[in-house]
Amino acid sequence: MASGSGGGGPPQLRHSLSARRQASRQPTRAHTMRPDGLSGEDGADAGMEESELVPSSLAPIVPILRAANEIEEENPRVAYLCRFTAFEKAHIMDPNSSGRGVRQFKTYLLHRLEKDEQETQRRLASTDAKEIQRFYEQYCRKYLEEGYERRKPEEMARHYQIASVLYDVLKTVTPEKYHAEFDKYAKGVEKEKASFSQYNILPLNISGSRQTIMEIPEIKAAVGLLRNIDGLPMPRIEVSQSTEGTPGDMDKPVINDLLDWLWQTFGFQRGNVENQKEHLILLLANIDMRNGGNAHQSAGHHHVIHSATVIRLMDKIFQNYNSWCRYLHLESNIKIPRDASTQQPELLYIGLYLLIWGEASNVRFMPECLCYIFHHMARDLHYILDKREEFDPPFEREGSPDAFLQLIIQPIYNVMLKEAMRSKRGTVSHSKWRNYDDLNEYFWSKKCFKKLGWPMNQEADFFADPTKTKNEAEAMVIIACSPSGSPSAIFDPVVFRNVLTIFITAAFLNFLQATLELVLTWKAWRSLECSQMIRYVLKFAMSVAWLIILPTTYSSSIQNPTGLVKFFSNWIGNVQNESIYNFAVALYMLPNILSALFFIFLPIRRALERSNSRIVRFFLWWTQPKLYVARGMYEDTCSLLKYTSFWILLLICKLTFSFYVENAFSYTLTTEKIYPLVAPTKTIMFLGRGNYEWHEFFPYLQYNLGVVVTVWAPIIMVYFMDTQIWYAIFSTICGGVNGAFSRLGEIRTLGMLRSRFDAIPRAFGKILVPYHGSQLKGHETFHQEDGNSNIVKFADIWNAFINSLREEDLLSNREKNLLIVPSSGGDTSVFQWPPFLLASKIPIAIDMAKSVKKRDEELMKRIRQDPYTKFAVIECYETLLDILYSLIVEQSDKNVVDQICDSIKDSIDRRTLVRDFRLDELPQLSTKFDKLLNLLKSDYDENDPVKTQIANLLQDIMEIITQDIMKNGQGILKDEGSQKQLFANINLDSLKDHTWKEKCVRLQLLLTTKESAIYVPTNLEARRRITFFANSLFMKMPRAPPVRSMMSFSVLTPYFKEEVLFSPDDLHKKNEDGISILFYLRKIYPDEWRNFLERIDFKPKDEDALKDRMNEICPWASYRGQTLFRTVRGMMYYRRALEIQCIQDTNDLAKLDHRTMASYQESEAVHEMARAIADIKFTYVVSCQVYGMQKISKDAREKSCYLNILNLMIMYPSLRVAYIDEVEAPTGHGTTEKAYYSVLVKGGEKYDEEIYRIKLPGRPTDIGEGKPENQNHAIIFTRGEALQAIDMNQDNYIEEAFKMRNVLEEFESRKYGKSKPTILGLREHIFTGSVSSLAWFMSNQETSFVTIGQRVLASPLKVRFHYGHPDIFDRLFHITRGGISKASKTINLSEDIFSGFNSTMRGGNITHHEYMQVGKGRDVGMNQISSFEAKVANGNGEQTLSRDIYRLGRRFDFYRMLSFYFTTVGFYFSSMVTVLTVYIFLYGRLYLVLSGLEKSILLDPRIQENIKPLENALASQSIFQLGLLLVLPMVMEVGLEKGFRTALGEFVIMQLQLATVFFTFQLGTKTHYYGRTILHGGAKYRPTGRGFVVYHAKFADNYRMYSRSHFVKGLELLLLLVVYLAYGSSYRSSNLYLFVTFSIWLLVASWLFAPFIFNPSCFEWQKTVDDWTDWRKWMGNRGGIGMSVEQSWEAWWISEQEHLRKTSIRALLLEIILSLRFLIYQYGIVYHLNIARHNHSILVYGLSWVVMLIVLLVLKLVSIGRQKFGTDLQLMFRILKGLLFLGFVSVMAVLFVVGNLTISDVFASILGFLPTGWCILLIGQACSPLIKRTVLWDSIMELGRAYENMMGLVLFLPIGFLSWFPFVSEFQTRLLFNQAFSRGLQISRILAGQKDIGEFE
Repeated sequence: MASGSGGGGPPQLRHSLSARRQASRQPTRAHTMRPDGLSGEDGADAGMEESELVPSSLAPIVPILRAANEIEEENPRVAYLCRFTAFEKAHIMDPNSSGRGVRQFKTYLLHRLEKDEQETQRRLASTDAKEIQRFYEQYCRKYLEEGYERRKPEEMARHYQIASVLYDVLKTVTPEKYHAEFDKYAKGVEKEKASFSQYNILPLNISGSRQTIMEIPEIKAAVGLLRNIDGLPMPRIEVSQSTEGTPGDMDKPVINDLLDWLWQTFGFQRGNVENQKEHLILLLANIDMRNGGNAHQSAGHHHVIHSATVIRLMDKIFQNYNSWCRYLHLESNIKIPRDASTQQPELLYIGLYLLIWGEASNVRFMPECLCYIFHHMARDLHYILDKREEFDPPFEREGSPDAFLQLIIQPIYNVMLKEAMRSKRGTVSHSKWRNYDDLNEYFWSKKCFKKLGWPMNQEADFFADPTKTKNEAEAMVIIACSPSGSPSAIFDPVVFRNVLTIFITAAFLNFLQATLELVLTWKAWRSLECSQMIRYVLKFAMSVAWLIILPTTYSSSIQNPTGLVKFFSNWIGNVQNESIYNFAVALYMLPNILSALFFIFLPIRRALERSNSRIVRFFLWWTQPKLYVARGMYEDTCSLLKYTSFWILLLICKLTFSFYVENAFSYTLTTEKIYPLVAPTKTIMFLGRGNYEWHEFFPYLQYNLGVVVTVWAPIIMVYFMDTQIWYAIFSTICGGVNGAFSRLGEIRTLGMLRSRFDAIPRAFGKILVPYHGSQLKGHETFHQEDGNSNIVKFADIWNAFINSLREEDLLSNREKNLLIVPSSGGDTSVFQWPPFLLASKIPIAIDMAKSVKKRDEELMKRIRQDPYTKFAVIECYETLLDILYSLIVEQSDKNVVDQICDSIKDSIDRRTLVRDFRLDELPQLSTKFDKLLNLLKSDYDENDPVKTQIANLLQDIMEIITQDIMKNGQGILKDEGSQKQLFANINLDSLKDHTWKEKCVRLQLLLTTKESAIYVPTNLEARRRITFFANSLFMKMPRAPPVRSMMSFSVLTPYFKEEVLFSPDDLHKKNEDGISILFYLRKIYPDEWRNFLERIDFKPKDEDALKDRMNEICPWASYRGQTLFRTVRGMMYYRRALEIQCIQDTNDLAKLDHRTMASYQESEAVHEMARAIADIKFTYVVSCQVYGMQKISKDAREKSCYLNILNLMIMYPSLRVAYIDEVEAPTGHGTTEKAYYSVLVKGGEKYDEEIYRIKLPGRPTDIGEGKPENQNHAIIFTRGEALQAIDMNQDNYIEEAFKMRNVLEEFESRKYGKSKPTILGLREHIFTGSVSSLAWFMSNQETSFVTIGQRVLASPLKVRFHYGHPDIFDRLFHITRGGISKASKTINLSEDIFSGFNSTMRGGNITHHEYMQVGKGRDVGMNQISSFEAKVANGNGEQTLSRDIYRLGRRFDFYRMLSFYFTTVGFYFSSMVTVLTVYIFLYGRLYLVLSGLEKSILLDPRIQENIKPLENALASQSIFQLGLLLVLPMVMEVGLEKGFRTALGEFVIMQLQLATVFFTFQLGTKTHYYGRTILHGGAKYRPTGRGFVVYHAKFADNYRMYSRSHFVKGLELLLLLVVYLAYGSSYRSSNLYLFVTFSIWLLVASWLFAPFIFNPSCFEWQKTVDDWTDWRKWMGNRGGIGMSVEQSWEAWWISEQEHLRKTSIRALLLEIILSLRFLIYQYGIVYHLNIARHNHSILVYGLSWVVMLIVLLVLKLVSIGRQKFGTDLQLMFRILKGLLFLGFVSVMAVLFVVGNLTISDVFASILGFLPTGWCILLIGQACSPLIKRTVLWDSIMELGRAYENMMGLVLFLPIGFLSWFPFVSEFQTRLLFNQAFSRGLQISRILAGQKDIGEFE
């Protein structure tokens, strides 16, 4: 086959292929025969090359197929032979086609070969063998020998790869006897190929011409340091060993450097070694750059790495290891010989740790486990270095390239995997399996050395299966109950003695705490040390003892009362006479007093807690268990005073307010006090037995305790949650003050920007212009030029900023020209300000000149009144002269211009300008200049008559100047002869100069712009960015260092399957309303769309015309969504900024060394060096977890994502993509196994190019949560000392990127003392708030949290953590302490905040900085927002259960603990308490009203004098206060940054747009999901989606989403309110009822109807009809296998009970107990029925249950009848229903006539029996495993269906009614999209799906 008629191909190959042909001709599916893809099922692969379709198990053939594609055009026949070779290799690798996708790929390739064999022709020879031989020779000669020195390393690497492939093909096709003549040459090619292997940042192995990056002195020095292997003992390596990455014919792998030596010694993977080698070199070089100054200082000598650099790096990396050794009282195994002459030992230890970390995979989440591994391997390393002789490697490879992975990491991974399997994806109780933290804490004890050993004992217990609130409230009540009720009553002896009972309460609370600690930690006792168990038991015993001692001694001391004054005055003198209770209290308080003393002397306490001394630990054993983390977490004295003062002031205000002003719920609507409520309480207690209207089981209960509890319970509940409200108020005030002192909002409008623009360059020079070493002394000339230099640098940065805004289409061309500073800055004597500052100044100056007739002084005075007018006049004059001189050629023409200039100058000097010139003729001259500039801006062509026009205009101008304007200028214009006219010969070469044209554009703007440019730019986002950047320059930030001396950093973005780039299909696809994304975006961003069309110079005529420019439109649309394209573009601004700043630094150094700037600016070497410096300072890694799967996927969307990511890599060459590659390969036993790799790739010319491949012990995401595992696998590919965590929905801006150097300096700032920051927090701008009201609410809420909220958390409270925002981590600190997130299933659902917890507990310091911001997208639709809130609430529920929260709460001091609690889980707990208070209040009212006690008490004459306070207590309201208080920080932050008038306006608009309803609704979301997680666990990640949401959600969708969280609870509250209204109206005024329940009605309305109010088009009639139809269809569908929750109510109903199937027995019992509350309705209402005739016997209630059971029995009969007779015996079923109906009518008639039943009784019975049925349903669901075994389960399901139908009907009726009225829909649209309306957007057209006809006109 391969040789055609000549028969030159080897027969065995032909036979092999023919065999495959026969195999392929067997019966098969038709689509496998199609050549357009692997399966042919879709067209996704039609445009893909076969190299990108290769299954992962056949990866080695990818280079062959890529080579075939490369040479296809050059020689198609050789390309065919390459594919033939690839097919043969694929068949050898997997002969049985057992790998996934292999059979399909072989079939495809076979058909391609059959086709190519016929169509391709030989060009160089008669046979295939000779064809490949000659082509191989030609290719090597052409690409490898000729001109190789001119080619880039990447290009040479590609040619060597193709040459290598061609040699393999040659050996396959050519008979073996002809190989010899090519073998020697091929070996040389292979050797050179190795030196051109793909690299990441540093081309360490590339030979030939040196790369710029390798010429950096520090890089060269670091490489030299690593390659110093002199004196190292060498390992014995078996000759037969096949090492990864080495040529097969080499005897031994070459050891070039220290990490190669470690590779061979400890069996690490080659990819890991190469990765960490570059990592270590860059760390050394960057740290040395920071320590060693600038490059020019070391240019004269050979640079060496400072010893301080290595020591600093060791300290950073081994800080945690050394601390761990001290904690366990171990000797560190890092042993550096004192006589070491080199830094070789230090680098070996550092390299060893990095290699362990780089290959540890999931074990990286266990930092102390890594310490354990390193400890033993460092001991081995020391032994080897100490022996100094050839040795056998400690880890025997036995032919394996991953010995370390298999021997060390794999067993630990297997343990983690086993635990993950036992957890059932986190649904099992946390106590029943070990997560990352459990396994890591095994290494916090010395027993790991005894039990685990080294090598690790597989029988150790580590590998075994583990299954073989407050007293001050009491004091206030005591004081309030005293006769005076005044706080001064505490001095009364009796009152003081009563107040002392708070210690008994404290003892009881202490006992409760000890009991809870025993109970809640019971399941963890098996993992506790013996000392901890003893501590728990002793604490419990002591609490019991004090609980006995204090009450006993108090009762014995009642006869010895004392007051506060007497107590202290007689204490010393009469010790013998004091009661024993006083001594007991003193003894009880002694530990607290000691703790308070230690609190005052913080350094002592910090030192004691951090001490590892056994004596100290023994004394501290009682107060806190021994822990490796969370020791001595005390801030400096200044910080302590700040947050202590904050809380003391807050608590004073709270206690004072609670005593005097606090209503039970409201702080604004009433003036209730605790004291006034005491009197009616006393009265109620002594009223005697009330008149009960039901059967009372405890009729003789004294003191009416039920009523007292009902009145006081809500007050007590609020007392324990109102601190959250006070925190909201205080944090708002504190945050506002902090923000003001930080100078936020000083420049917030364009007017403010214009007024302070002249100060911006100076501020820029102080902040963003670095000091260079030589600037500090000498160089006086530099200091003189410093100001001008700063202005030039500012112009460069400003222009880059403005150009970026134009590229992003936030500016039009005209606006860009108005804002830009000209690049020709040195051409005039004044600084050339942006034209928007000088706009209209020249026309104004001309008008001034016209109006001044007498004196020059008057004209000068007017011009100088505005400095910008003066600047404009001077610049305009000098620029005009410059343009004229550049145009004219002849000396005579220049003489004319010179004479005019001299006349002007002379007149100005003599101050006779007004007399010598007719200035009123200047407008005529201005018009001519305008025409001239128009011509000069146009494109010049040799044949164009423009030259003549320009000459004529010049002549006109000169005539106007000399004849019309100059009074004495008539003789200036004189032609030298008829053949030579003045200004006829002009030079137009300048028209080709871009800078010169810019000058013309600028001059024309100055001359012609008559209107003020105060509204430039018009785009709101551009305005915001410009003003924030300008404002930030005046804020306090560290001065930027030179780029060379800055801290290096990386950015890491995890990506899963989110949108990368909108495709044309995505943009044109229409939703149900006929709206496409592209149409939507054009309407939302009309100005940006116009700017975009202007930028690409395109004017579409209609919609179809847009399809021709989709290559530009798709990115434009993607940059306005939450896509990966937008995120990558934003992050790559860092690199662009660094390059610009590096060039500026180089220019500074040139001036310092007295070199010319021009030589630097025009030199390509400077730009090359800038790119090289940017490479080593900045790395961007996107962790695309499933990139490998997307690459081989057949799904069109997956394939599109792969191609878009590939395009991103090609677009940004410095972008790196890391992914988890899943390789399925045959094992040789007829089966396949999967292997997993962490792979790093970069973009080549056409394909991705693999850089590193590191094998993993298994799939990482099988162990933990997806996002942190995705981050963890890629973090090994990041570089630098800092790491910024960026989410997929974030953006960045170039002007902010310029400030990155400043931010990174915070890590080393001296203002933090010893507590250097470990996480730098940055503020965010939410860019998704400009469309709908919901998006605006969410944007404001999120903005307030990421600004004012975190500002207060960081200072003064010192409890800021990491929240998934763009925080910057101290990378070396965190990679040695578990990474930048935690990943345990479920418990670490909110993975980000746990990294903040971890950082704080390990001694870190987290700060917040607001002078830099990053963009962030948020959810914009109601359902998206609710999903997000649910996810966060779930995460907070799991946090509440976590050890991190417990440890931080216990180890913080009291006031910092308060800060911590109320800013994390406390907020959600308070939200839950708020809602629980509503229930307690309403059920208390229900008890009072149904029992008759409320009526009895309110009508009792003895209570009348105290009726007002009691009514106020009943009027407990303002339930939505937390929702309203969320608005306070928003108002403060908007006031700071936009002005308080704007803030007030926005607040009013928010209320009009029902913001209160929205926040009240979200209160329900938080409460439901937080409470459910606390009770049942089972938190899970909820994808929210980040698309554009202006669409209508169906009623069924809303019902499914909110049924359990809001609708059920809302209807329950509604029922409570109705019953309370119905049975209390006879004795209570309606005003009181409304006053009592107003806010609860608002809560009910919000929970029931907010999803529909905020649902677009919800009240359109057609939509309503469609929703009803869809709802009925969904409710009617039966469940079954394969039915999703969206298809069937039954499937959804079962899924809603999933949490009950996985919860504990304790939680189920609590669910059942809570369900019993619904029985009170029936019990209370039946006694109020007329038919009951005021009979209070228990038989009445029993009879009601008989009625209930009969009703349920009848419903069951109907159900059975429908099943039995509904189909076959329809008549029988109808008869049955008829009989039941007649029976029902007969019974009702008898009851009406005989039993005095009334209509009201019927409705009352419905109110009573409906909750009972719901109770039965809830209990049935909780007991479903038992009930499913009986016949009752179907009945429970049908009962549930009936209730769902009723609830749906109740919700739908108001919607249907309002849909009749068209104005309701219009009003809703205005309500939802007021923001858009105010911007003039056509939202109604978007919703209606109408096209804007005039758009394309």
